[in-house]
Amino acid sequence: MDLLLSVRPGRGCTVLEARGELDMATSPQLREGLQRLVDAGDRQVVVDLAGVGFMDSSGLGALVVMFKALRDVGGRLSFAAVQPAVRRVLTVTSVDRVIHVYDSVQAAEADVPSTDDATGR
Repeated sequence: MDLLLSVRPGRGCTVLEARGELDMATSPQLREGLQRLVDAGDRQVVVDLAGVGFMDSSGLGALVVMFKALRDVGGRLSFAAVQPAVRRVLTVTSVDRVIHVYDSVQAAEADVPSTDDATGR
């Protein structure tokens, strides 16, 4: 299954909505999409995973790499609306202890630290 990515401004952040499966075939696309946001200066990024029903270790790896990339530039990556199968992967690997996971995009937006503009730049 393909991965569809869309970006929109959130409240104090940028929201990257992912739909499809995060696996070996699609994880490079996710990483590239997140890297474009970092390169554009976005620093508070929420990944909306409501449309992702499956994630393997390569998808997890792409998210962790981009979490570190954002952290290294003073930013933050968080996840929202995580489906049960994906949440299990985050829990089993303890990634949910390092990266904030929210029940909804609205909850993630409410917890974004204050910045000067909607992209968290």
